[in-house]
Amino acid sequence: MGINNPELESIDNSVYKSFLGVKFFNTPRAYFFGLKEEEDYHLGDKVVVETMRGLELGEVAIEPISMDKYESELGLKPVLRRATDIDVKIYEANQKDAKNALEISRAESERMGLDMNFISGEYTLDKTKVILSYIADERIDFRELLKVLASRLHTRIELRQIGSRDKAKMIGGVGICGLPLCCSTFLNEFDGISINRAKNQMLAINIPKLSGHCGKLICCLKYEDDVYSEERKNFPELGSKLWIDKVEYTVTSVNIISKVVKIENEEDVKFMPLDDLNKQARWRRKFDEEK
Repeated sequence: MGINNPELESIDNSVYKSFLGVKFFNTPRAYFFGLKEEEDYHLGDKVVVETMRGLELGEVAIEPISMDKYESELGLKPVLRRATDIDVKIYEANQKDAKNALEISRAESERMGLDMNFISGEYTLDKTKVILSYIADERIDFRELLKVLASRLHTRIELRQIGSRDKAKMIGGVGICGLPLCCSTFLNEFDGISINRAKNQMLAINIPKLSGHCGKLICCLKYEDDVYSEERKNFPELGSKLWIDKVEYTVTSVNIISKVVKIENEEDVKFMPLDDLNKQARWRRKFDEEK
């Protein structure tokens, strides 16, 4: 199965008979939870699940699957019960209260002169905790803010600093490919994306065009990078010299996708398929040795 659950822990999965995928209302991704009894859940059914943050309301996105098909070695948190109308009403009320908590957090942080950009607030279903996410350029000493918020919100408070990639993941959007952002659909971790990947794929170094919604280099630069690295082994190095019909050329560019090599000298420019080049070219070192 290709969907991973960040709420997993190293516990015994033998207590479960099956597992299912649950989607929460603030993300399009699904996460796995265990079922201790055989129950007939269907797509769209609302359920109450236990997560590392507390109780949460979600919606069935993948119907129950036998545990013998569960491939991960990590433990699953349980599905507690089918959600009731009261659970749904509590969730809706919590949503309104979370917006209020967010406004209070913004106002108090501004009053204290803290450079914190609060972007989301969320209560657990039982309202024992509120999770407030913010963006900041540097680490913030929010101990005084925490005390003030605790006195005003009367619940446990988790202040969570996130990066620009996490913000894009939470908000979502459509990428340049026309599909929903990878970070908001299936990516669990963000690997470091360097400009060297773009150079390796011989892309024009145009930072605005290579940047995603988060302002960072697009994650998809990593998807084909290994293939480019492997394929480039079959191509001549840029700047290498060769002879065709006793005329010297220099390799100035290669196209991995079309398998075409650009060679040129002061009087001529050729675009040659890699196979033809390998058949016709006599590389500088070999030619010198033969002379």
